[in-house]
Amino acid sequence: MKPISSWGCLSHEDHHVVPLNDRFRAAEVIQARYDGHLGIAHGMGRSYGDIALNPSGPLWLTTGLNHLIHFDEKTGRLRCEAGVLLRDIQRLFIPRGWILPVTPGTQMVTVGGAIANDIHGKNHHLLGSFGDHVQYIRLMRTDGTEIECGPGQNADWFAATVGGMGLTGLILEAEIQMRPTNGPWLDTETIPYSNLSEFFELADSSEKDWEYTVSWIDCMSNKGQGIFMRANPNNELKDTPKMKAEKKMPFVPPISLVNSLTLRPFNFAYYNLKKYKASMGVVHYEPFFYPLDKLLEWNRMYGPKGFFQYQSVIPRNVGQDATQAMLKEIEKSGEGSFLAVLKTFGNRESIGMLSFPEPGVTLALDFPNHESRTHKLLDRLDAIVKEAKGRIYPAKDARMPRELFEAGYPKLNEFLKYRDAGMSSSLSRRLLGS
Repeated sequence: MKPISSWGCLSHEDHHVVPLNDRFRAAEVIQARYDGHLGIAHGMGRSYGDIALNPSGPLWLTTGLNHLIHFDEKTGRLRCEAGVLLRDIQRLFIPRGWILPVTPGTQMVTVGGAIANDIHGKNHHLLGSFGDHVQYIRLMRTDGTEIECGPGQNADWFAATVGGMGLTGLILEAEIQMRPTNGPWLDTETIPYSNLSEFFELADSSEKDWEYTVSWIDCMSNKGQGIFMRANPNNELKDTPKMKAEKKMPFVPPISLVNSLTLRPFNFAYYNLKKYKASMGVVHYEPFFYPLDKLLEWNRMYGPKGFFQYQSVIPRNVGQDATQAMLKEIEKSGEGSFLAVLKTFGNRESIGMLSFPEPGVTLALDFPNHESRTHKLLDRLDAIVKEAKGRIYPAKDARMPRELFEAGYPKLNEFLKYRDAGMSSSLSRRLLGS
């Protein structure tokens, strides 16, 4: 037994941690029972809530399934085990002229986790989510049967597994379609905006000519001011620089460093510094795609009680009003978030039955855990999301009400037909009842 926490550090409960190191022996490992408890796969633990937690039960640790199986240099098709890190794929293949089409805000994610959460990046309007580029999955059910699926093979199982929260079986291997790249550099532009109307104008006008778009928003100001960032691959520079060593948050402070004394000064300084340095530039892909990866274990800054991440997507026709309403609630509460990301999703339907992305605007926020005070704020944000007919991202969630989950994911009943009866997580028990 070992205490395990998610990235939000909201709990540290004991789990049976069961390493998986051989995909050919996975069946006998996951068919073992631990006091009758069901199991769930666990990768790098970068989900913020309880989607990959299973207190007192087995966690099948997939990071040992970290082998590349085959790569076709001509087509860019990569087959690999589920525990391979996105970071390692990027660093190995970008110098060879290939890049992952979609990556999230951290590269410390396994391929299996990227599929199970159907992660999205800063280019959804152009390339959709991770599942759009997966061509094959080999799935191991807890009864020992294997299912091979993809867009053209057992497509129903594929749609259930992409974004399926790890509940359709253990992903053993996958095949991903990489895309060509000239190198690790991006042409970027940073633009300040003073309100939500300006943000939406920038987002809409950037979709045609810019591949990557994202913004930081000052959620302590209900005006909706922020910094918009956009980028395109640079087609001229080809050299690969030596990356600086990552720094590490050395300890867990006794209280959260994100608090009422630090938030407003930080947001004010960050906005104005970026505002006066707004410009064009050339940037390596890692600091642009994964800015927080420069500080390892940055989640420690929230102190021993941890923090909640809250990410919603709101349909575009009510997106501005709902986002404005959320900002007003946050300002009124005094809770605040400095890791506040606002971006738009493109007008495309996700492959996965339970995939999070849908056309609209998505706002991701981090809140220190102040217990009942924080829960009350999140309940008010839930009400706004529900009224707007939006949804919450399960990969980021630790407390979403079941009725909000059911309202936000209309294909839930269809998904349940593909659920593996031998798999369970804290999130599935909370939202699905088992």
